[in-house]
Amino acid sequence: MSEAKTDLVDVQIDGVWHRFPKGTRMIEACRQAGVEVPHYCYHPKLTSPGNCRMCLVEMGLPPRPAPGAEAPEPDEDGHLPISWMPRPVIACANTVGPNMGIRTTGPLTEECRKGVMEFLLANHPLDCPICDQAGECSLQEFSVEHGKGESRFREQKVKKPKNVDVGPRIRLDDERCIMCSRCIRFTDEIADDPVLGFTDRGSHTVLTVYPGRELANNYSLNTVDICPVGALTSNDFRFQMRVWFMRETHTIDTNCATGCNITVFSRQNKIYRITPRQNNEVNSDWMPDSHRLNYHWIESEARLTDPLVKEGGHHRIADWSEALATAADRLSSLKGGEIAVIASARMTNEELLLVKRLAKQLKAGHLDTVARTGEADGYLISSDRNPNTNGAKLILGLENPGSGIAAIQRGIEEGRIKGLLVLQENIVDEAGFSPELLGKLDFLLSTYPIANATADASHLVLPGACWAEKSGTMINATGRLQRLNKAVDAPGQTFEPWEIVRDLIQATGGGNGVHAVTDIFKQLTAEVEAFAGLTWGQIGDLGLPLLETDVTIPLLEREKQRIASGLIVG
Repeated sequence: MSEAKTDLVDVQIDGVWHRFPKGTRMIEACRQAGVEVPHYCYHPKLTSPGNCRMCLVEMGLPPRPAPGAEAPEPDEDGHLPISWMPRPVIACANTVGPNMGIRTTGPLTEECRKGVMEFLLANHPLDCPICDQAGECSLQEFSVEHGKGESRFREQKVKKPKNVDVGPRIRLDDERCIMCSRCIRFTDEIADDPVLGFTDRGSHTVLTVYPGRELANNYSLNTVDICPVGALTSNDFRFQMRVWFMRETHTIDTNCATGCNITVFSRQNKIYRITPRQNNEVNSDWMPDSHRLNYHWIESEARLTDPLVKEGGHHRIADWSEALATAADRLSSLKGGEIAVIASARMTNEELLLVKRLAKQLKAGHLDTVARTGEADGYLISSDRNPNTNGAKLILGLENPGSGIAAIQRGIEEGRIKGLLVLQENIVDEAGFSPELLGKLDFLLSTYPIANATADASHLVLPGACWAEKSGTMINATGRLQRLNKAVDAPGQTFEPWEIVRDLIQATGGGNGVHAVTDIFKQLTAEVEAFAGLTWGQIGDLGLPLLETDVTIPLLEREKQRIASGLIVG
Protein backbone atom coordinates (compact mmCIF):
# COMPACT_ATOMS: atom_id res chain seq x y z
CA MET A 1 0.00 0.00 0.00
CA SER A 2 1.13 3.49 -0.79
CA GLU A 3 2.30 5.56 2.17
CA ALA A 4 2.22 8.88 0.33
CA LYS A 5 -0.72 10.13 2.40
CA THR A 6 -1.14 8.48 5.79
CA ASP A 7 -4.67 9.89 6.20
CA LEU A 8 -5.92 7.93 3.19
CA VAL A 9 -6.80 4.24 3.29
CA ASP A 10 -7.37 1.74 0.48
CA VAL A 11 -10.86 0.26 0.38
CA GLN A 12 -12.24 -2.29 -2.04
CA ILE A 13 -15.86 -1.63 -3.02
CA ASP A 14 -17.55 -4.29 -5.15
CA GLY A 15 -14.17 -5.52 -6.38
CA VAL A 16 -12.71 -2.10 -7.23
CA TRP A 17 -10.09 -0.39 -5.06
CA HIS A 18 -10.55 3.22 -3.98
CA ARG A 19 -8.86 5.62 -1.55
CA PHE A 20 -10.73 7.54 1.15
CA PRO A 21 -9.81 9.61 4.20
CA LYS A 22 -9.58 7.51 7.33
CA GLY A 23 -12.83 7.70 9.29
CA THR A 24 -15.13 8.07 6.26
CA ARG A 25 -18.48 6.39 6.83
CA MET A 26 -18.87 3.28 4.71
CA ILE A 27 -22.10 4.59 3.18
CA GLU A 28 -20.36 7.82 2.16
CA ALA A 29 -17.40 5.93 0.71
CA CYS A 30 -19.81 3.91 -1.42
CA ARG A 31 -21.58 7.09 -2.53
CA GLN A 32 -18.30 8.68 -3.54
CA ALA A 33 -17.49 5.54 -5.51
CA GLY A 34 -20.79 5.88 -7.36
CA VAL A 35 -22.48 2.98 -5.59
CA GLU A 36 -25.84 3.59 -3.92
CA VAL A 37 -26.50 1.93 -0.59
CA PRO A 38 -30.25 2.08 0.20
CA HIS A 39 -31.09 3.67 3.53
CA TYR A 40 -33.89 5.29 5.52
CA CYS A 41 -32.67 6.44 8.92
CA TYR A 42 -29.32 7.79 7.72
CA HIS A 43 -29.03 11.48 6.90
CA PRO A 44 -25.61 13.15 6.54
CA LYS A 45 -26.71 16.16 8.61
CA LEU A 46 -27.98 14.05 11.51
CA THR A 47 -26.46 11.48 13.84
CA SER A 48 -26.62 7.84 12.73
CA PRO A 49 -28.78 5.64 14.98
CA GLY A 50 -28.53 2.60 12.70
CA ASN A 51 -32.11 1.55 13.33
CA CYS A 52 -33.57 0.88 9.88
CA ARG A 53 -30.96 -1.76 8.88
CA MET A 54 -31.57 -1.10 5.19
CA CYS A 55 -27.92 -0.19 4.62
CA LEU A 56 -26.52 -3.60 5.60
CA VAL A 57 -23.49 -4.59 3.51
CA GLU A 58 -20.83 -7.28 3.60
CA MET A 59 -17.52 -6.25 5.13
CA GLY A 60 -14.11 -7.90 4.97
CA LEU A 61 -10.68 -7.27 6.50
CA PRO A 62 -7.22 -8.78 6.05
CA PRO A 63 -7.10 -12.19 7.76
CA ARG A 64 -5.34 -12.51 11.08
CA PRO A 65 -2.65 -15.18 10.86
CA ALA A 66 -2.80 -17.99 13.39
CA PRO A 67 -0.11 -17.99 16.09
CA GLY A 68 3.17 -19.02 14.51
CA ALA A 69 1.79 -18.75 10.98
CA GLU A 70 3.21 -16.35 8.42
CA ALA A 71 1.35 -13.17 7.57
CA PRO A 72 -0.31 -13.15 4.14
CA GLU A 73 1.63 -11.52 1.32
CA PRO A 74 0.24 -8.43 -0.41
CA ASP A 75 -0.43 -8.58 -4.13
CA GLU A 76 1.49 -6.57 -6.73
CA ASP A 77 -0.59 -3.46 -5.90
CA GLY A 78 0.18 -3.75 -2.20
CA HIS A 79 -3.26 -5.01 -1.16
CA LEU A 80 -3.67 -7.87 1.30
CA PRO A 81 -6.24 -10.63 0.70
CA ILE A 82 -9.64 -9.99 2.27
CA SER A 83 -11.39 -12.32 4.67
CA TRP A 84 -15.15 -11.71 4.49
CA MET A 85 -17.24 -11.66 7.65
CA PRO A 86 -20.16 -14.10 7.79
CA ARG A 87 -22.61 -11.42 8.97
CA PRO A 88 -23.46 -8.02 7.47
CA VAL A 89 -22.78 -4.63 9.06
CA ILE A 90 -24.57 -1.29 8.78
CA ALA A 91 -22.83 1.10 6.41
CA CYS A 92 -24.22 4.28 8.00
CA ALA A 93 -22.39 4.03 11.34
CA ASN A 94 -19.22 2.08 10.50
CA THR A 95 -16.11 3.73 9.07
CA VAL A 96 -13.59 2.52 6.53
CA GLY A 97 -10.22 1.11 7.52
CA PRO A 98 -7.01 0.05 5.76
CA ASN A 99 -7.42 -2.77 3.25
CA MET A 100 -11.13 -3.06 4.02
CA GLY A 101 -13.53 -4.74 1.60
CA ILE A 102 -17.19 -3.79 1.08
CA ARG A 103 -19.75 -5.69 -0.96
CA THR A 104 -22.99 -3.85 -1.69
CA THR A 105 -24.35 -6.67 -3.86
CA GLY A 106 -24.47 -10.40 -3.50
CA PRO A 107 -26.75 -13.01 -1.93
CA LEU A 108 -26.20 -11.91 1.68
CA THR A 109 -26.89 -8.19 1.21
CA GLU A 110 -29.75 -8.79 -1.20
CA GLU A 111 -31.50 -11.18 1.18
CA CYS A 112 -30.99 -8.71 4.04
CA ARG A 113 -32.61 -5.90 2.08
CA LYS A 114 -35.52 -8.09 1.03
CA GLY A 115 -36.04 -9.04 4.66
CA VAL A 116 -35.93 -5.44 5.86
CA MET A 117 -38.40 -4.37 3.17
CA GLU A 118 -40.73 -7.22 4.07
CA PHE A 119 -40.79 -6.14 7.71
CA LEU A 120 -41.30 -2.46 6.83
CA LEU A 121 -44.21 -3.26 4.52
CA ALA A 122 -45.87 -5.79 6.85
CA ASN A 123 -48.12 -3.19 8.49
CA HIS A 124 -47.71 -0.37 5.98
CA PRO A 125 -51.04 0.81 4.51
CA LEU A 126 -51.68 0.85 0.77
CA ASP A 127 -51.99 4.64 0.74
CA CYS A 128 -49.83 5.29 -2.31
CA PRO A 129 -52.79 6.45 -4.48
CA ILE A 130 -53.63 9.22 -1.99
CA CYS A 131 -50.28 9.85 -0.33
CA ASP A 132 -48.51 13.18 -0.86
CA GLN A 133 -45.15 11.42 -0.86
CA ALA A 134 -45.99 9.39 -3.99
CA GLY A 135 -43.43 10.12 -6.66
CA GLU A 136 -40.64 10.95 -4.22
CA CYS A 137 -41.03 8.12 -1.71
CA SER A 138 -37.97 6.06 -0.78
CA LEU A 139 -40.20 3.21 0.38
CA GLN A 140 -41.76 2.97 -3.08
CA GLU A 141 -38.42 3.15 -4.87
CA PHE A 142 -36.55 0.66 -2.69
CA SER A 143 -39.48 -1.77 -2.60
CA VAL A 144 -39.21 -2.01 -6.39
CA GLU A 145 -35.41 -2.34 -6.35
CA HIS A 146 -34.94 -4.48 -3.25
CA GLY A 147 -38.34 -5.89 -2.28
CA LYS A 148 -39.61 -9.41 -2.82
CA GLY A 149 -42.46 -8.34 -5.10
CA GLU A 150 -44.92 -10.27 -2.95
CA SER A 151 -46.00 -10.37 0.68
CA ARG A 152 -46.11 -13.38 2.95
CA PHE A 153 -47.97 -11.36 5.60
CA ARG A 154 -51.47 -12.80 6.00
CA GLU A 155 -52.37 -11.45 9.44
CA GLN A 156 -54.44 -8.34 10.16
CA LYS A 157 -52.40 -5.17 9.78
CA VAL A 158 -51.87 -3.08 12.90
CA LYS A 159 -54.01 0.06 12.75
CA LYS A 160 -52.42 3.30 13.96
CA PRO A 161 -53.63 6.91 14.24
CA LYS A 162 -54.22 8.77 10.97
CA ASN A 163 -54.44 12.49 10.20
CA VAL A 164 -53.05 13.53 13.59
CA ASP A 165 -52.57 17.26 14.18
CA VAL A 166 -49.07 17.47 15.68
CA GLY A 167 -48.49 21.16 15.02
CA PRO A 168 -49.92 24.21 13.28
CA ARG A 169 -48.31 23.34 9.94
CA ILE A 170 -47.92 19.55 10.01
CA ARG A 171 -50.12 16.45 10.12
CA LEU A 172 -48.98 12.93 11.03
CA ASP A 173 -50.12 9.61 9.62
CA ASP A 174 -48.63 7.07 12.04
CA GLU A 175 -49.58 4.08 9.87
CA ARG A 176 -47.06 5.19 7.26
CA CYS A 177 -44.21 5.84 9.71
CA ILE A 178 -41.29 3.40 9.41
CA MET A 179 -39.62 4.63 12.64
CA CYS A 180 -36.53 6.02 10.94
CA SER A 181 -36.38 8.73 13.67
CA ARG A 182 -35.13 11.44 11.30
CA CYS A 183 -37.77 13.88 12.51
CA ILE A 184 -36.94 13.18 16.15
CA ARG A 185 -33.26 13.78 15.58
CA PHE A 186 -33.90 16.95 13.58
CA THR A 187 -36.03 18.57 16.28
CA ASP A 188 -33.50 17.57 18.91
CA GLU A 189 -30.20 18.27 17.13
CA ILE A 190 -30.98 21.07 14.65
CA ALA A 191 -34.08 22.92 15.84
CA ASP A 192 -33.28 22.52 19.58
CA ASP A 193 -36.94 21.73 20.19
CA PRO A 194 -37.13 18.04 21.22
CA VAL A 195 -40.89 17.52 21.15
CA LEU A 196 -41.11 14.22 19.22
CA GLY A 197 -40.57 10.68 20.41
CA PHE A 198 -41.63 7.04 20.08
CA THR A 199 -44.06 5.34 22.45
CA ASP A 200 -45.15 1.70 22.86
CA ARG A 201 -43.20 -1.27 21.53
CA GLY A 202 -42.90 -3.66 18.60
CA SER A 203 -45.49 -3.33 15.85
CA HIS A 204 -47.45 -0.91 18.02
CA THR A 205 -44.68 1.71 18.22
CA VAL A 206 -45.97 5.14 17.24
CA LEU A 207 -44.44 8.56 16.70
CA THR A 208 -46.00 11.26 18.83
CA VAL A 209 -45.46 14.65 20.44
CA TYR A 210 -44.83 14.91 24.15
CA PRO A 211 -47.93 15.60 26.28
CA GLY A 212 -48.82 19.28 26.24
CA ARG A 213 -46.37 20.06 23.44
CA GLU A 214 -46.66 20.51 19.70
CA LEU A 215 -44.32 20.63 16.73
CA ALA A 216 -44.52 24.38 16.27
CA ASN A 217 -40.96 25.70 15.89
CA ASN A 218 -40.15 27.80 12.84
CA TYR A 219 -38.20 24.95 11.24
CA SER A 220 -40.86 22.26 11.67
CA LEU A 221 -41.55 21.76 7.96
CA ASN A 222 -38.02 20.50 7.46
CA THR A 223 -39.21 17.28 9.09
CA VAL A 224 -41.61 16.85 6.15
CA ASP A 225 -38.70 17.27 3.73
CA ILE A 226 -36.56 14.60 5.36
CA CYS A 227 -39.36 12.10 6.07
CA PRO A 228 -38.60 9.24 3.65
CA VAL A 229 -42.27 8.23 3.49
CA GLY A 230 -45.55 10.14 3.75
CA ALA A 231 -45.91 10.04 7.52
CA LEU A 232 -45.39 13.78 8.03
CA THR A 233 -47.19 16.03 5.56
CA SER A 234 -47.46 19.79 5.18
CA ASN A 235 -50.89 21.31 5.77
CA ASP A 236 -50.05 23.90 3.13
CA PHE A 237 -49.27 21.38 0.37
CA ARG A 238 -51.44 18.45 1.49
CA PHE A 239 -53.50 17.04 -1.42
CA GLN A 240 -52.63 20.00 -3.67
CA MET A 241 -50.64 18.48 -6.54
CA ARG A 242 -48.72 15.39 -7.61
CA VAL A 243 -44.99 16.04 -7.69
CA TRP A 244 -44.49 14.63 -11.18
CA PHE A 245 -46.83 17.26 -12.63
CA MET A 246 -44.79 20.18 -11.28
CA ARG A 247 -41.82 22.05 -12.70
CA GLU A 248 -38.83 22.54 -10.43
CA THR A 249 -36.94 25.85 -10.48
CA HIS A 250 -33.69 26.28 -8.55
CA THR A 251 -33.55 29.77 -7.09
CA ILE A 252 -32.95 31.60 -3.79
CA ASP A 253 -35.09 32.87 -0.93
CA THR A 254 -35.42 36.66 -0.72
CA ASN A 255 -36.94 37.05 2.75
CA CYS A 256 -33.62 37.91 4.38
CA ALA A 257 -29.93 38.38 3.67
CA THR A 258 -29.05 34.70 4.20
CA GLY A 259 -30.41 33.83 0.76
CA CYS A 260 -31.38 30.21 1.46
CA ASN A 261 -31.18 28.05 -1.64
CA ILE A 262 -34.64 26.80 -2.57
CA THR A 263 -36.58 24.81 -5.15
CA VAL A 264 -39.87 26.30 -6.34
CA PHE A 265 -42.45 23.74 -7.49
CA SER A 266 -44.98 25.16 -9.94
CA ARG A 267 -47.52 24.11 -12.51
CA GLN A 268 -49.45 26.18 -15.04
CA ASN A 269 -47.94 29.37 -13.65
CA LYS A 270 -48.97 28.65 -10.05
CA ILE A 271 -46.55 27.98 -7.19
CA TYR A 272 -47.57 24.99 -5.08
CA ARG A 273 -44.68 24.62 -2.67
CA ILE A 274 -41.15 25.73 -1.83
CA THR A 275 -38.52 23.43 -0.34
CA PRO A 276 -34.90 24.03 0.76
CA ARG A 277 -32.12 23.08 -1.64
CA GLN A 278 -28.80 21.86 -0.27
CA ASN A 279 -25.99 24.39 -0.17
CA ASN A 280 -23.43 23.77 2.54
CA GLU A 281 -22.14 27.34 2.26
CA VAL A 282 -25.52 29.01 2.83
CA ASN A 283 -28.32 27.01 4.45
CA SER A 284 -27.15 23.39 4.63
CA ASP A 285 -30.35 21.38 3.94
CA TRP A 286 -32.81 23.57 5.83
CA MET A 287 -34.93 26.74 5.75
CA PRO A 288 -37.41 28.52 8.07
CA ASP A 289 -41.14 27.83 7.78
CA SER A 290 -41.89 31.55 7.73
CA HIS A 291 -39.79 31.97 4.59
CA ARG A 292 -40.97 28.94 2.67
CA LEU A 293 -44.65 29.78 3.22
CA ASN A 294 -44.34 33.44 2.26
CA TYR A 295 -45.44 33.04 -1.35
CA HIS A 296 -49.26 32.98 -1.35
CA TRP A 297 -49.42 36.76 -1.72
CA ILE A 298 -48.07 36.33 -5.26
CA GLU A 299 -51.57 35.31 -6.37
CA SER A 300 -53.28 38.03 -4.35
CA GLU A 301 -56.24 39.84 -5.87
CA ALA A 302 -54.37 43.02 -4.95
CA ARG A 303 -51.68 42.36 -7.58
CA LEU A 304 -50.91 45.35 -9.78
CA THR A 305 -51.24 44.15 -13.37
CA ASP A 306 -51.42 47.35 -15.45
CA PRO A 307 -49.82 50.81 -15.43
CA LEU A 308 -52.00 53.34 -13.64
CA VAL A 309 -52.10 57.09 -14.27
CA LYS A 310 -53.75 59.39 -11.72
CA GLU A 311 -56.26 61.89 -13.11
CA GLY A 312 -58.62 63.96 -11.02
CA GLY A 313 -57.53 62.17 -7.86
CA HIS A 314 -58.27 58.70 -9.26
CA HIS A 315 -56.19 56.12 -11.06
CA ARG A 316 -57.06 54.80 -14.50
CA ILE A 317 -55.46 51.99 -16.50
CA ALA A 318 -52.99 53.03 -19.18
CA ASP A 319 -50.72 51.19 -21.58
CA TRP A 320 -46.96 51.21 -21.21
CA SER A 321 -46.39 53.73 -24.00
CA GLU A 322 -48.60 56.31 -22.31
CA ALA A 323 -47.15 55.54 -18.88
CA LEU A 324 -43.55 56.02 -20.04
CA ALA A 325 -44.43 59.17 -21.98
CA THR A 326 -46.11 60.56 -18.86
CA ALA A 327 -43.04 59.78 -16.76
CA ALA A 328 -40.72 61.43 -19.28
CA ASP A 329 -42.90 64.53 -19.54
CA ARG A 330 -43.28 65.00 -15.79
CA LEU A 331 -39.60 64.38 -15.07
CA SER A 332 -38.45 66.76 -17.80
CA SER A 333 -40.07 69.65 -15.94
CA LEU A 334 -37.89 69.01 -12.87
CA LYS A 335 -34.27 69.84 -12.24
CA GLY A 336 -31.89 67.05 -11.23
CA GLY A 337 -31.51 68.30 -7.66
CA GLU A 338 -35.30 68.23 -7.28
CA ILE A 339 -35.47 64.50 -8.00
CA ALA A 340 -34.84 61.66 -5.56
CA VAL A 341 -34.72 57.93 -6.25
CA ILE A 342 -35.51 55.29 -3.65
CA ALA A 343 -34.59 51.83 -4.89
CA SER A 344 -34.85 48.52 -3.04
CA ALA A 345 -32.25 46.19 -1.62
CA ARG A 346 -34.69 43.49 -2.72
CA MET A 347 -33.73 44.29 -6.31
CA THR A 348 -31.12 42.25 -8.17
CA ASN A 349 -27.64 43.50 -8.97
CA GLU A 350 -28.65 43.94 -12.60
CA GLU A 351 -31.65 46.05 -11.63
CA LEU A 352 -29.53 48.17 -9.31
CA LEU A 353 -27.02 48.82 -12.07
CA LEU A 354 -29.81 50.23 -14.24
CA VAL A 355 -31.14 52.24 -11.26
CA LYS A 356 -27.70 53.82 -10.93
CA ARG A 357 -27.78 54.72 -14.62
CA LEU A 358 -31.29 56.16 -14.31
CA ALA A 359 -30.27 58.31 -11.35
CA LYS A 360 -27.28 59.54 -13.34
CA GLN A 361 -29.46 60.17 -16.38
CA LEU A 362 -31.84 62.31 -14.30
CA LYS A 363 -28.98 63.90 -12.33
CA ALA A 364 -30.95 62.92 -9.23
CA GLY A 365 -29.84 64.67 -6.05
CA HIS A 366 -30.62 61.71 -3.79
CA LEU A 367 -30.33 57.92 -4.20
CA ASP A 368 -30.90 55.41 -1.44
CA THR A 369 -32.61 52.16 -0.47
CA VAL A 370 -34.92 51.26 2.39
CA ALA A 371 -33.26 49.49 5.33
CA ARG A 372 -35.29 46.59 6.61
CA THR A 373 -34.22 44.90 9.84
CA GLY A 374 -35.57 42.40 12.32
CA GLU A 375 -34.36 40.02 14.99
CA ALA A 376 -32.00 37.24 13.96
CA ASP A 377 -33.10 33.80 15.15
CA GLY A 378 -29.64 32.33 15.72
CA TYR A 379 -30.12 29.74 12.96
CA LEU A 380 -30.73 30.91 9.39
CA ILE A 381 -32.79 34.09 9.64
CA SER A 382 -30.62 37.19 9.33
CA SER A 383 -31.32 40.46 11.11
CA ASP A 384 -31.07 42.09 7.67
CA ARG A 385 -34.39 41.38 6.01
CA ASN A 386 -33.19 42.63 2.62
CA PRO A 387 -31.68 39.92 0.40
CA ASN A 388 -29.26 42.17 -1.49
CA THR A 389 -27.94 44.85 0.87
CA ASN A 390 -24.39 43.99 -0.16
CA GLY A 391 -25.36 44.49 -3.79
CA ALA A 392 -26.81 47.91 -3.00
CA LYS A 393 -23.62 48.88 -1.19
CA LEU A 394 -21.38 47.67 -3.98
CA ILE A 395 -23.28 48.88 -7.04
CA LEU A 396 -24.97 52.04 -5.79
CA GLY A 397 -21.97 53.04 -3.70
CA LEU A 398 -23.99 53.27 -0.48
CA GLU A 399 -21.93 52.92 2.69
CA ASN A 400 -24.98 52.67 4.92
CA PRO A 401 -28.13 51.87 2.91
CA GLY A 402 -31.17 53.62 4.34
CA SER A 403 -29.23 56.41 6.03
CA GLY A 404 -30.33 58.96 3.44
CA ILE A 405 -34.07 58.35 3.77
CA ALA A 406 -34.45 61.02 6.47
CA ALA A 407 -32.77 63.58 4.20
CA ILE A 408 -35.23 62.76 1.42
CA GLN A 409 -38.13 63.23 3.84
CA ARG A 410 -36.77 66.61 4.92
CA GLY A 411 -36.24 67.60 1.30
CA ILE A 412 -39.88 66.86 0.47
CA GLU A 413 -41.09 68.63 3.59
CA GLU A 414 -39.05 71.74 2.75
CA GLY A 415 -40.06 71.69 -0.93
CA ARG A 416 -36.54 71.06 -2.25
CA ILE A 417 -37.46 67.62 -3.58
CA LYS A 418 -40.40 67.76 -5.98
CA GLY A 419 -40.08 64.46 -7.81
CA LEU A 420 -39.66 61.01 -6.28
CA LEU A 421 -39.16 57.64 -7.96
CA VAL A 422 -39.89 54.70 -5.63
CA LEU A 423 -38.76 51.40 -7.16
CA GLN A 424 -40.07 48.15 -5.70
CA GLU A 425 -40.76 49.61 -2.25
CA ASN A 426 -43.77 50.64 -0.18
CA ILE A 427 -42.31 53.63 1.63
CA VAL A 428 -45.51 54.52 3.48
CA ASP A 429 -45.68 51.25 5.38
CA GLU A 430 -41.96 50.44 5.56
CA ALA A 431 -39.99 53.69 5.51
CA GLY A 432 -42.01 56.17 7.55
CA PHE A 433 -43.37 58.33 4.72
CA SER A 434 -46.89 59.61 5.33
CA PRO A 435 -49.45 60.05 2.51
CA GLU A 436 -49.62 63.72 3.50
CA LEU A 437 -45.86 64.11 2.97
CA LEU A 438 -46.03 62.39 -0.40
CA GLY A 439 -48.91 64.66 -1.33
CA LYS A 440 -46.50 67.60 -1.39
CA LEU A 441 -44.64 66.13 -4.37
CA ASP A 442 -45.21 67.40 -7.89
CA PHE A 443 -44.60 63.91 -9.23
CA LEU A 444 -44.46 60.52 -7.54
CA LEU A 445 -43.74 57.36 -9.53
CA SER A 446 -43.80 53.96 -7.84
CA THR A 447 -43.33 50.36 -8.91
CA TYR A 448 -44.43 47.39 -6.82
CA PRO A 449 -46.12 43.99 -7.26
CA ILE A 450 -49.03 44.69 -4.84
CA ALA A 451 -51.39 47.63 -4.42
CA ASN A 452 -50.31 49.64 -1.38
CA ALA A 453 -50.45 53.01 0.31
CA THR A 454 -47.50 54.35 -1.69
CA ALA A 455 -49.24 53.39 -4.93
CA ASP A 456 -52.39 55.16 -3.73
CA ALA A 457 -50.40 58.38 -3.39
CA SER A 458 -48.54 57.98 -6.70
CA HIS A 459 -49.20 59.96 -9.86
CA LEU A 460 -47.91 57.03 -11.89
CA VAL A 461 -47.96 53.38 -10.80
CA LEU A 462 -46.02 50.73 -12.73
CA PRO A 463 -46.50 47.00 -11.98
CA GLY A 464 -43.15 45.41 -11.15
CA ALA A 465 -42.63 41.66 -11.02
CA CYS A 466 -41.94 39.91 -7.72
CA TRP A 467 -38.95 37.71 -6.86
CA ALA A 468 -40.46 34.54 -8.37
CA GLU A 469 -41.16 36.27 -11.69
CA LYS A 470 -37.69 37.51 -12.55
CA SER A 471 -34.05 36.50 -12.92
CA GLY A 472 -30.84 38.12 -11.75
CA THR A 473 -28.11 37.89 -9.15
CA MET A 474 -27.86 38.89 -5.49
CA ILE A 475 -25.11 38.97 -2.88
CA ASN A 476 -26.04 37.48 0.47
CA ALA A 477 -24.93 38.47 3.96
CA THR A 478 -21.70 36.46 3.78
CA GLY A 479 -20.73 37.99 0.42
CA ARG A 480 -21.80 35.05 -1.76
CA LEU A 481 -23.03 35.83 -5.28
CA GLN A 482 -26.13 33.76 -6.09
CA ARG A 483 -28.60 33.48 -8.94
CA LEU A 484 -32.30 34.26 -8.70
CA ASN A 485 -34.16 32.32 -11.39
CA LYS A 486 -37.61 32.98 -12.81
CA ALA A 487 -40.14 30.34 -11.73
CA VAL A 488 -43.47 31.71 -13.03
CA ASP A 489 -44.67 34.42 -15.40
CA ALA A 490 -45.92 37.74 -14.08
CA PRO A 491 -49.63 38.55 -14.51
CA GLY A 492 -51.12 41.00 -16.97
CA GLN A 493 -48.83 43.80 -18.19
CA THR A 494 -46.40 43.38 -15.32
CA PHE A 495 -42.77 43.94 -16.31
CA GLU A 496 -39.60 42.82 -14.57
CA PRO A 497 -38.11 45.78 -12.67
CA TRP A 498 -35.01 45.90 -14.88
CA GLU A 499 -37.26 46.27 -17.92
CA ILE A 500 -39.12 49.15 -16.26
CA VAL A 501 -35.92 50.98 -15.36
CA ARG A 502 -34.46 50.34 -18.81
CA ASP A 503 -37.56 51.83 -20.46
CA LEU A 504 -37.50 54.84 -18.12
CA ILE A 505 -33.88 55.48 -19.11
CA GLN A 506 -34.80 55.33 -22.77
CA ALA A 507 -37.92 57.47 -22.28
CA THR A 508 -35.89 60.21 -20.58
CA GLY A 509 -33.32 60.42 -23.33
CA GLY A 510 -30.91 57.61 -22.59
CA GLY A 511 -30.41 54.33 -24.37
CA ASN A 512 -28.72 51.03 -23.68
CA GLY A 513 -30.37 48.42 -25.87
CA VAL A 514 -30.32 45.57 -23.35
CA HIS A 515 -32.81 42.81 -24.04
CA ALA A 516 -31.98 40.19 -21.39
CA VAL A 517 -30.77 40.14 -17.83
CA THR A 518 -27.64 38.31 -18.96
CA ASP A 519 -26.77 41.33 -21.13
CA ILE A 520 -26.84 43.53 -18.03
CA PHE A 521 -24.71 41.04 -16.13
CA LYS A 522 -22.04 41.32 -18.83
CA GLN A 523 -22.11 45.10 -18.40
CA LEU A 524 -21.89 44.60 -14.64
CA THR A 525 -18.69 42.60 -15.04
CA ALA A 526 -17.22 45.43 -17.10
CA GLU A 527 -18.24 48.28 -14.80
CA VAL A 528 -17.94 46.85 -11.27
CA GLU A 529 -14.51 45.56 -10.34
CA ALA A 530 -15.74 42.86 -7.97
CA PHE A 531 -17.57 41.18 -10.88
CA ALA A 532 -14.65 41.36 -13.31
CA GLY A 533 -14.01 38.15 -15.21
CA LEU A 534 -17.20 36.40 -14.12
CA THR A 535 -19.72 34.78 -16.43
CA TRP A 536 -23.35 33.95 -15.81
CA GLY A 537 -22.63 30.24 -16.07
CA GLN A 538 -19.82 30.38 -13.51
CA ILE A 539 -22.25 31.30 -10.76
CA GLY A 540 -24.08 27.99 -11.13
CA ASP A 541 -26.82 26.72 -8.86
CA LEU A 542 -24.75 27.11 -5.69
CA GLY A 543 -23.23 30.55 -6.25
CA LEU A 544 -19.67 31.59 -5.52
CA PRO A 545 -17.88 33.82 -2.98
CA LEU A 546 -17.57 37.42 -4.19
CA LEU A 547 -17.00 39.68 -1.16
CA GLU A 548 -15.29 39.28 2.19
CA THR A 549 -17.65 40.06 5.07
CA ASP A 550 -17.44 39.35 8.78
CA VAL A 551 -20.88 37.73 8.80
CA THR A 552 -21.32 34.04 9.61
CA ILE A 553 -24.44 31.89 9.59
CA PRO A 554 -25.01 30.43 13.09
CA LEU A 555 -26.55 27.15 11.92
CA LEU A 556 -23.58 26.46 9.66
CA GLU A 557 -21.11 27.24 12.43
CA ARG A 558 -22.79 24.66 14.67
CA GLU A 559 -22.81 22.17 11.83
CA LYS A 560 -19.06 22.61 11.37
CA GLN A 561 -18.53 21.85 15.05
CA ARG A 562 -20.63 18.68 14.79
CA ILE A 563 -18.66 17.56 11.75
CA ALA A 564 -15.34 18.24 13.50
CA SER A 565 -16.45 16.19 16.50
CA GLY A 566 -17.47 13.28 14.27
CA LEU A 567 -21.15 13.41 15.18
CA ILE A 568 -22.30 13.88 11.58
CA VAL A 569 -20.90 13.59 8.08
CA GLY A 570 -22.20 16.99 6.97
